[in-house]
Parts: sequence; structure tokens; C-alpha cells
Amino acid sequence: MLEGARVLLLLLALLPGAVAVPAVARAAPAPGTAAPEIAKQLTDVASKDPAVQEAAAMALGKTGNRKILPLLEALREGSVYVHVSRGIRGTVIVGDKVTDGERTLVPLFSAYGREPVTGADGKPLLVELSALEEVSAGRSLRLALRPLIDAFSGQSQLANPDPGVRRAAATKMGNAGDAAATPALAEALGRETDRWARHAMEEALALIGLRSSDDAARAGGAARLGSLRSVNALDRLRDIAADSSTAASVRQAAGEAVKRIERWSLVTTTLELAFQGLSLSSILLLMALGLAIVFGLMGVINMAHGELMALGAYATFVMQGWFQAHLPGSFDYYFLAALPFSFAVAAAAGLVLERGVIRHLYGRPLETLLLTWGVSLIIQQGLRLWFGAANVDVTAPRWLSGGIPVMVGVQLPYNRLFIIGLAAVCVAGMYLLLFRTAAGLRIRAVTQNRGMAACLGVPARRVDAFTFALGAGLAGLAGCALTQIGNVGPELGQNYIVDSFMVVVTGGVGKLLGSILAAVGIGGLNKIIEPSLGAVYGKVLILVAVILFIQRRPSGLFAVKGRHADA
Repeated sequence: MLEGARVLLLLLALLPGAVAVPAVARAAPAPGTAAPEIAKQLTDVASKDPAVQEAAAMALGKTGNRKILPLLEALREGSVYVHVSRGIRGTVIVGDKVTDGERTLVPLFSAYGREPVTGADGKPLLVELSALEEVSAGRSLRLALRPLIDAFSGQSQLANPDPGVRRAAATKMGNAGDAAATPALAEALGRETDRWARHAMEEALALIGLRSSDDAARAGGAARLGSLRSVNALDRLRDIAADSSTAASVRQAAGEAVKRIERWSLVTTTLELAFQGLSLSSILLLMALGLAIVFGLMGVINMAHGELMALGAYATFVMQGWFQAHLPGSFDYYFLAALPFSFAVAAAAGLVLERGVIRHLYGRPLETLLLTWGVSLIIQQGLRLWFGAANVDVTAPRWLSGGIPVMVGVQLPYNRLFIIGLAAVCVAGMYLLLFRTAAGLRIRAVTQNRGMAACLGVPARRVDAFTFALGAGLAGLAGCALTQIGNVGPELGQNYIVDSFMVVVTGGVGKLLGSILAAVGIGGLNKIIEPSLGAVYGKVLILVAVILFIQRRPSGLFAVKGRHADA
């Protein structure tokens, strides 16, 4: 009797645990095991009834469970099948096909979590594809799966360490407009520290509110989009403001938001045009620096200057290919090596040109013009024969990709910022060379009075060769910089040679400050006029303006003064 009492007490002590275990199992399924309600939906996804199948897929998508994502992606790609094992039908995902003689085998993965299905030996299970029953997804289901997959991807990317990835994920979720993404966005917004990622998340929440069925939520979303100056929502807000079937409060909020965004867009467009004009001016300035030496200081009309620029661009392409073949792990540094290489290639070509023919034609501008024009045609044809007539692709390194967002709707690209900085460094270098070094003193001496400089022991021929090579090298640098914002082709130089001559003539022959101001003016006018008149008419109008300016001021912005002006 005592022994029976002990057994009874032991059973009473174990009873609460025995009751609690099933409850815990239901609340938290073991890894790889789906909860009962999800298991039912996994079965329904394989239904032959499209309505049942779509309802199950939508229900799975709204659970927010990350283990559902592989199934949704596989369903959209057509790699979901039904596997019958011991009379039990199960939804599975198949992997890549394996050919075994005449049989086609596929590995199986669980529909929940995409875990490998193993056999009795513990190895991945391979079954014949013909033994499986394919689950087909209709067009309407595939369309419905797209926003669900995007929402899942966006939720995982909201926790990415890179602010740019978080910003892009929030933008994608906002464009999808799925209300199920609101909790994830709100949670991510609460912990976000990056300014622009926070802006993207707030914009996404407002866009989702704009699609709400509640008029108050829609009006609040429209007002918030206006305060955020969301250019992405401008078209939607315009449609809402013009829709007479929409509530008056929503239309009013949308109309006010449209006005705020349009005013802000005018400001951002102006800033973008100014920045693009400044970057174009930097390219023209790099070209004009070489011409300011060759044409301004030496009096040589070099029509091949644009082709020297093209040589610098193709030298960058060659350096890119060399890094891809020999130093693929250091590919991002190819552009740093391409800068001196393009300068050296163009300078060497300029030195050969000067020592070969131009040295015999000083003081004969017409013959020099015709000769260099012929050289430009020869270089163009040589580039076509060597690299082909089609444009070549120069890939920007990662550190020059992307940009700095400075305000809503305005992002300054790294590549254009680099070009502006490169132009500034070249201008500073040219100033130091010409006015702070012995070499610059010799260049200015030969330019102003060749005979007197020669009497004082200055090697005029050597100075001519050095000066021409320096101007050609600067053109090569301009070509290297241009690869980051434009196409590279045999006729690349022809697009910039006329503008570069206009910069030199307008600024004043041989004047660095004049070249800088003229480059900024002509580059800025190009970007201002092109949107309204087009590139061709814009060029014509600028050319007419330069002609009229030169008629009033033949010596340019800064005329040469003193005895040299009368020479």
C-alpha cells in the first residue's frame, strides 16, 4: 500500500509537465517544422484549384515568416512539386537537375525553410523528376507573388549594415504599397540613425498610407509626402488631386502636396543643372589647359588635340583590361593607374608629333592647321582599326560609383566630383609650373621673345617640345576623366575640340584665369540651353554668342598688354 502511494505521488508530480509539453510544442515548433495552420497552407499551395492556391500563397506571405520566402520564390520560378512518400502527399522544392543515364534526378528541399530532405542513410534524397507532380502557378498568382517577395526581401534588407541598402529596401517597399510592411518599416524607423535612410522609410510609410482605404490616413499620407518633398510620389498625388471621385479632404491635401513638391523640384533641377554644367566645364577646362599652352602660348593651331584626348581615353580602357587580366583583385585601383598612364601616352604622342613635323611649321598657322587636321584623321582611323568602330565600355571603380545626397532630390555623383577635383588640381599645378618654377619661366620667355630667350641660353627647341608634350598630356588626362561620364569611341575628340577652342579664344589667348571663366560659362550655358533647345541648337546658339562676343572683344576676356601685345 505504501508503494502504491509513492507511485501515485510521482504521477501527480509529473502531470503538470506532461500537460505543458504539448502546449509548448504547439507554440514553438521544432526547427524545420511548420505550425499546423502554416502546414495546412503549405498543402493548399499545391492545390489544383487556382483560387485555393492563391489564397494559401497570400496567407503564407502575410505571416511575415522568413522561412516562407524560399517557397514563394520557387513557386514563382516553377520549381515546386508534390512528393508522395508512404501514401502521404507533401509539398517540396526541387533543386538543380542531375542526369543519371536516361534518368533525370533532382534533390528535394522542404517547403518550409528549404532544408534538404534526407533519406534513411542521412544523405540528401534524390528522386526522379518524372515521379513528382508539378505545381503550376498561373499568371495571376505569379503577379500576386511579386509584391510578397519584394516585401520579404525588403524586410530583411532593412537590417542591412549598409545605409544605401536600407534606403533602397524602404523605397521598394513604399512603391509596393503593401500595408503588411508597415510594422517592419515602423520598427526599422525607430532604430534608424542615417538621415537619408530615415527619409526613405518615412516616405515609404506615407506612400502606404496614401493607398489606404481610410480617407483620413490618405490625407495624412499626402500631407506627409508634401512635407517630405517626395518627387517619387508626384504623379500619384497629381492623379489623386484630379480624381473627382476621391474625398475632398484627400484631394485638397494632395493638391497642396503637389504645389510644395513642384516648388522644391524647381530648386533641385536648378542645382542639378548647375552641377552638371560645372562638371562639363571641368572637362572643357582640362582640354583648354592643353590648348592654352599649345595654341595660346606657342601659336600652334592643333586640330589633333581632340584625338590626343581620345588616346587618353583608350589608354584608360587598356589599363582597365590589364587589371582585369593580371590584377583582378585590385581592379578598383585601375583608374588611379590609368591617370598617369593616359597622361604619358598622350604626352608621348604629342612629343612625336611636335618633333616630327610641327617644329618645321612654327609661324605658319595655315599649314599647321591642315597638317594637324590630317593627323587627327590618321589617329581616328588607327583607333578604328585597333579597337573597332563601336564604342568601348569603361567600368567605373566602386569608389567612383554612387554619390553624396546633399538634399532631398539632389545627389552629387562621385565621378563628377572627382572630375571637378581633378580639374582644380590640374589648374593649380599649371599655375605653379608656369609662375613658380624655372621651367615655367623658360616657357614664358620663349613665348614672349624667342630670339632674346635663345640669346640668354634658353634651349628654345627643347622648351617647344616640352610645352607641346605637356599640353598633349593634359588632353590625355581629360580623356581619362571623360571615360567616367561619357562614351569612348574613335570620334570622341571631335565632340569637344570646338568647345575647347572657344574656351581658349573667349578667355584670352594664353590666360589661365580667362580659360577658367570661359570654361565655366560655356559649360554652364550648354547645360542650361540643351533641355529646351536640344544639343545641336544649343551648340549653334553658343557658337553665335561666342562670335558676337569676339567681335566686341577680339582679345577675349583678358587681353594681352604691353610690348608683347604689339608684337
